[in-house]
Amino acid sequence: MIVIKYGGHAIPEPGKHDPIIKVIADYFVRGNPLALVHGGGPQIDAELQLHGIAKVMISGYRQTTREVFEVVQKVLSGQVLRTLVNQFISEGVNAVGISAADGELIRAKKLEPIVNGQATDIGFVGDIDSVNPKIINTLLASGFLPIVSPIGVSATGLGFNMNADIAAGAIGGALLADEVIFMTDVAGIYRDFPNPDSIISNISASELKFLQPSFQEGMIPKVQAALYALESGAHQIRIIDGRVTDNLVAAFAGHGGTVVTK
Repeated sequence: MIVIKYGGHAIPEPGKHDPIIKVIADYFVRGNPLALVHGGGPQIDAELQLHGIAKVMISGYRQTTREVFEVVQKVLSGQVLRTLVNQFISEGVNAVGISAADGELIRAKKLEPIVNGQATDIGFVGDIDSVNPKIINTLLASGFLPIVSPIGVSATGLGFNMNADIAAGAIGGALLADEVIFMTDVAGIYRDFPNPDSIISNISASELKFLQPSFQEGMIPKVQAALYALESGAHQIRIIDGRVTDNLVAAFAGHGGTVVTK
């Protein structure tokens, strides 16, 4: 069982084809169970710009006012999710698009990241409260490919924007995934970003925790997600540059990127 986090930088524009989707589709059709969780940062940025809304990032998370959340929900659970479902259907895969809120998959709670030593309110941004993988298992058992947008909901029905890495890590952990593959726009984890000679091929969770304070921006939630996934049941994490098709082919064969193990 593999969970793939499909990064927003890899998502094609509507009407354009992404060859990496065929790689995922072929792997699934060959009888390998997988679930896909997608991001959509660049698509959200573009939509916010159209509406004249500024992008604000705090500690690697998007500050999400109510106005921003409405855009985020529309883009992730609408434009991006439908684009991916349509493309997988074109590859002969019976894909089903859901949000992380559906079927009690993820119940969210308000996230207040620590910034300069203090909990900080960044709006409608969610953290993991609970995870129930039943809907994913039900879809897989019926031959469907689940595609999940990272929009969560609290037990009281309050919607939250969730970091896609965090959602993928939580789902991978709950499914006891053999591997969670994070497709992103960097080759893996660097000890000294962006020095390519400092990329880490293999690292333990304990060593990654030791390095965790040195990471910045988008790598912060990615590392947090990797550690959470391992702690909650996933067996292995792999971070790859998902913009290159051959990198995912190699990952399916057990090669490339940065591998994090317990």
